[in-house]
Amino acid sequence: MTALGPLPPTAAVRLVKEAVQDAYADYGSEASRWLDGFTRQGGQVFCGAGCFGCCNMPIRLSLAEALIVRDALNAEKLAAVEAHARQVLANARTAPDEDVYVRRHRLEVGYCPLLDRATGQCSEYESRPTRCRDTFSAFPARYCTEGYWESLSPRDKRQYARDVARTPGTDGELHYIAPLEYLSEPVWEAAAGAMDRAFGLQVWGDFWVLVSLSARPDFMAAVEAGDGRAALKAAQAAGLSHPMILEIE
Repeated sequence: MTALGPLPPTAAVRLVKEAVQDAYADYGSEASRWLDGFTRQGGQVFCGAGCFGCCNMPIRLSLAEALIVRDALNAEKLAAVEAHARQVLANARTAPDEDVYVRRHRLEVGYCPLLDRATGQCSEYESRPTRCRDTFSAFPARYCTEGYWESLSPRDKRQYARDVARTPGTDGELHYIAPLEYLSEPVWEAAAGAMDRAFGLQVWGDFWVLVSLSARPDFMAAVEAGDGRAALKAAQAAGLSHPMILEIE
């Protein structure tokens, strides 16, 4: 494993980062307004400081977002992210299907290395990706932990379904607050558009894998040249490529 430090920003990198940061700000304002109305009408949000039941979930993001995280990390944290990325890769290579991949990610790959387990808070909260910004629960935190659903009896699962269906803010099937996920869609669109304009291609994939790749000069040089094939070869040479965790379009 090679621990790399942040790369000097280029005009293209600044363009994609600024587009996403502007979209983050817009989302934050929209989400705050929605939450104010939701709570005034009696809706409940159970997420809060120190709650990290969802911080061992797989996270998909754009390279544009990964660049924001990359530039917030020091060499030590970049090394920790890459170590995590290699566990993600090992899981992707051996998982027989997506369900097993997600379950093993949560139970075996484990919590994000940017999580401060002592406080239960993200150490890089300001640079966190979209999925970390728009995931909120209308049920207590225990419902977000891996294995809790499986521990419920058939009767409790039926009750869960009834409770979700009548809880404001859910999609009627899961306990997460759906409108906050819908409101974040412009962030994804901004990232896609910015990558197209700056790079002539789009890169999507696993959070920790893309942050690690974004710190590699050969990978970024290929991306900025719009050469998807060379970017894929650089990812393969780094041992950080698998169809489940890296998409270059």
